[in-house]
Amino acid sequence: MTDDEILLGLALTVVLATGSQILASKLRVPALIILLPVGFTAGAITDVIHPDKLLGPDFSAMVSLSVAVILYDAGLGLDLRKLAHHTRGIVGRLLVYGVLLTFLVTSTVAPAMFAMPLRVAAMLGMILVVSGPTVVGPILDFVRPSDKVRRILIWEGTLTDPIGAILGALTFHAVASSHHIDIGRGYQFGQFMLSLAFGLAGGVVAIALLWFTLRTLRLGETLGTLAQLAIVIGVSAGCDVLRDDTGLISAIVAGLAVSNIRGFDMPARRPFLETLVQLIIGLLFVSISATVTPSSLVPVLLPALGLIAILVLVVRPIVAFGAAAHTDLTRGERAFVGWMDPRGIVAAATASAFSAGLVERGVPGAEKVLPVTFLVIVGTVLLYSLTAAPMARRLGVVKEEGTRVLLVGGEPWVVDLGRALRTAGLDVLMWAGLDEEREQIKRAGLELAKGDLLATAINPGARLEGVTAVFLATDDDDFNALASIVMQDNVEGPVYRVGPPHDSHGVVAPYTGGDILFGSSLVRHVLAERYGQGARFMVRPAGDPIPSEYDTLFVVRADHRLDPVTERRDTVPQEGDTVVLLGPAPTAAPH
Repeated sequence: MTDDEILLGLALTVVLATGSQILASKLRVPALIILLPVGFTAGAITDVIHPDKLLGPDFSAMVSLSVAVILYDAGLGLDLRKLAHHTRGIVGRLLVYGVLLTFLVTSTVAPAMFAMPLRVAAMLGMILVVSGPTVVGPILDFVRPSDKVRRILIWEGTLTDPIGAILGALTFHAVASSHHIDIGRGYQFGQFMLSLAFGLAGGVVAIALLWFTLRTLRLGETLGTLAQLAIVIGVSAGCDVLRDDTGLISAIVAGLAVSNIRGFDMPARRPFLETLVQLIIGLLFVSISATVTPSSLVPVLLPALGLIAILVLVVRPIVAFGAAAHTDLTRGERAFVGWMDPRGIVAAATASAFSAGLVERGVPGAEKVLPVTFLVIVGTVLLYSLTAAPMARRLGVVKEEGTRVLLVGGEPWVVDLGRALRTAGLDVLMWAGLDEEREQIKRAGLELAKGDLLATAINPGARLEGVTAVFLATDDDDFNALASIVMQDNVEGPVYRVGPPHDSHGVVAPYTGGDILFGSSLVRHVLAERYGQGARFMVRPAGDPIPSEYDTLFVVRADHRLDPVTERRDTVPQEGDTVVLLGPAPTAAPH
């Protein structure tokens, strides 16, 4: 290819990868549904989007390092403290049963379905054992199942990737170096354990280097992110040089350690790293799917549909049933776990690398591995994306809609506001620091958060699960301002605070931090004074006329979304909504 063609191919790959993900976000579907057909179409109608031509033999190495970065980022999102003993057992059984049954069933049926030798079928079976958080995560974000189910599926998808990649590498070498594959020999198990040991050792090295750069040198966000990328890529490459695909183990071990070892204090959101991972995912899927030709899909299309049916309707339900038996999962939760096993980026990456290596060695039937894997990825992602939400609703595992409010403060007017929000149909959680304030919250019948909740919430590595909005209304304006800044990244929804007095001389409160509630006139001391003078909160339907002397504080939409009045915008109630008002202080009767 000429320099101009290479330049055009690289630019077009980036544009298609980014545009596909933007379109997917607007359509509220997993990006894979757009990326795979876009890459496939671009590869079919153009001559410039072909990674083997753009990068040549270096493409497989780039894929390996890219997947290592993806798995490191996935590891950063795994909190071991949230993996309770019974959940850990379910995840472990899903991994063991899933790998064994998927490999054995695929290896058994593939020779007859695709007319390929057993050793190539074994390679295909090992490739298809992986799932992946890059596919499972977006589907679960759309479905919003219970936290327990989400945690199980995310852990399974993240951990099965490096395990499947290592087993795939071992199978590849067994297939490529002989005319048959020996299944179940102690030699292969020993090789797997040796690879695992290399990966763990690499992970330890990466953890030490990350501790030195992030804690000892105390690099800032920009240099710290660059250091993380350099360490993960460098250690993963070193591990792969010594032992194929062990770099993926080192990457996920490093991510798990940074996320769970006290002292690293990684922020819950990492904009630059998350952006880079999203770009890598898009580039990989477009590039890999571009290598699949229409002529290679036609002979395997119908058998691949049969294989998808076997994996979805037979293998996965059996695996989930065995893994969740005699656990506290409900019947609906077990069924949903059995209906969620899409294939993702690691399956595509390993299929691309291993099939190309087998084709180069002249192994018959190896050219069918990539198109079959491509069809399984497309079929499972499309099937689960379209059916996961209605299946979750039917099984009763969808998290309840609505707003869960964390109201921070314990003054009498704040407690009364919490009662008003609960009356409006919201799920209200309160927190206060003083014992007498906490007792007052309990007497009001409101749910009281545990004592260390706020300390957890302002931890950079924490994440408040289930809380969709935070209202900071303590009597310390500087605390409200600082907490609103820190908590922005730790909550699914917005963080608001009551306004400080206009003549405030606080350190930070007058200058920064969070959207201000209720506008410039209803600042904190004004609310407290009006309440002390007898003003009370009122909840009424939006269709009723609102007296001019009443102030609108919140609008609760018909779907239970909370829309507060803030300094930056007014909120217009509509038919079917509920409004929370603050009435006037009663005037003294004339003598």
